[in-house]
Amino acid sequence: MHEPASEPTALLVMEEERRPDVYPPDVLADIDRLVRRPGPDLTREQLAERPDALRRADVLLTGWGAPVLDAAFLERAPALRAVFVAAGSVRHLTTPAFWERNIPIVSAAAANAVPVAEFALAQILLGLKQTYRMSREVADSRSFPRDPAVAGAHRSRVGLLGLGHIGRLVAEHLRRFDVEILATDPLTDAEAARKFGVRLVGIEELFATCHVVSLHAPLLPETRGTVGAHLLDSLPPGATLLNTARGALIDEEALTGVLAARPDLTAVLDVTHPEPPVPDSPLFTLPNAVLTPHLAGALGAERHRLGRLVHDELERFLRGRPLQHAIDPARAASLA
Repeated sequence: MHEPASEPTALLVMEEERRPDVYPPDVLADIDRLVRRPGPDLTREQLAERPDALRRADVLLTGWGAPVLDAAFLERAPALRAVFVAAGSVRHLTTPAFWERNIPIVSAAAANAVPVAEFALAQILLGLKQTYRMSREVADSRSFPRDPAVAGAHRSRVGLLGLGHIGRLVAEHLRRFDVEILATDPLTDAEAARKFGVRLVGIEELFATCHVVSLHAPLLPETRGTVGAHLLDSLPPGATLLNTARGALIDEEALTGVLAARPDLTAVLDVTHPEPPVPDSPLFTLPNAVLTPHLAGALGAERHRLGRLVHDELERFLRGRPLQHAIDPARAASLA
């Protein structure tokens, strides 16, 4: 690993709206003890108008609204030695030209995973109690059912589609409860899954036997539309489908058809495709579709964690210590 110069220079480039949350004053103050930031902080659009700002930058600090790290960018950044992204995914900004430079890039996906996993846990527990279905039935009947038949959180099955950062954290949370955790993930072997208290199964079994199925897979060409009519219609009576990953994992035309035909099911969708749905989408009117506006990801003060992770990784880099959240180029294409 290359070490930056004795007085490394950092440039902060990201969208202005979320910058104060991601890099609050205390985080920036700590970063400024490690590097020089001659400034000003820029947006991606402002950087395009001031390409010379990159000339002496040893380190790029960024987040939402990051510049694309293509050949033109790299030509303007000859001194660049590391990139720190205070956001989850880096797929949209990395290019073959970037990977050829062997520049380390850090993602704050682990920090962003924390609120997503917390949101997923809450919805999974609500799903095991069939809270949304019960609420619909109470509103329709204007009465309370006596001893409703719900799965509950005792020996019920929860299915996780994907065991990346978020899926594993959800599994860790669920281990505190008396539930069986199943998962489908082609990149995880059975022994590794057992360490997380998870039993690997095929996707057919996952959907057909779990009371709640929570999606945590990356959106790749091979995963687009994975959840179609057959899997959806195989869900057990009263099951809940939760999506906090990517909307396009689900065939939404198939989803709306199955939800219309099976009022016992509930779909909790924190992401859709497109996002938001088109104005006349049935998802807005189906009583068993619960839409939330991308609430699971880091919001407000939750984003402070991302900037703090960047600070900690920057400090490791400058002191020549191993990075804990650097992206492995060999795995980059399979990440969300």
